[in-house]
Amino acid sequence: MIHPAAMVETGAQLGTDCEIMAGAVITRHCVLGDRVTVWPHVVLGGDPQDLRFNRATASGVRIGSGTTVREHVTINRATQSGGETVVGENCFLMAASHVGHDCVVGHHVVIANAALLAGHVRMGDHTFVGGGAVFHQFVRVGEGVMVGGMAGVGLDLPPFVMAADRNQIVGLNLVGLKRRGVTRDAIRELKAALREVYFTAGNIREVAAHALAGGRFVTPEARRFLEFFSGGTRGFVRLRRAAGESEQ
Repeated sequence: MIHPAAMVETGAQLGTDCEIMAGAVITRHCVLGDRVTVWPHVVLGGDPQDLRFNRATASGVRIGSGTTVREHVTINRATQSGGETVVGENCFLMAASHVGHDCVVGHHVVIANAALLAGHVRMGDHTFVGGGAVFHQFVRVGEGVMVGGMAGVGLDLPPFVMAADRNQIVGLNLVGLKRRGVTRDAIRELKAALREVYFTAGNIREVAAHALAGGRFVTPEARRFLEFFSGGTRGFVRLRRAAGESEQ
């Protein structure tokens, strides 16, 4: 259903049972899956906020089925020819949040009010972003992460953790893990892997690679946590420790 005063440009592709509310703008660069709901004054597929961008570039935005985009959200199209800014299935983007050009947001992600993703951010499935949180360009966020409101993230966040303040994690996202039905064995291994990475002196990538190769971590969740440290270019957030706690 397309409400009065909504604008859907010729060339935009909408799946079945989409709802586009009054004042929303869907440019010709967009592909929406089934059952996508777009609330008033959203702009999907606008040009990237990049001074070098050539407006003739053929790029787009793709929104997965079942996703809800609330009021005043902006999602910019990609910067490269043939590229897409992607938001996955069954996501919930709350009012005034922003997804920058070339971002890839996974499935079942919640982005709360006024949270901002700069260009090229990669965000894993089942992540929750608190209101007003901001992400630097090219940051990677692993699956199952909980990001606190007003957090500043300029470094990569490994899977299954809770982030707060500026480039800090405060432990595992245990509530999220339990809600997803992750086994006790996997949670136990994740706790051990977290301590291994953050309480062992040395290069964090090398520590994670050594732990992964050692054969002690066998659950898929723990192995995905450790594998995360092999990628990226921005470095990694650090663990906030209690007073008197050391890395040794």
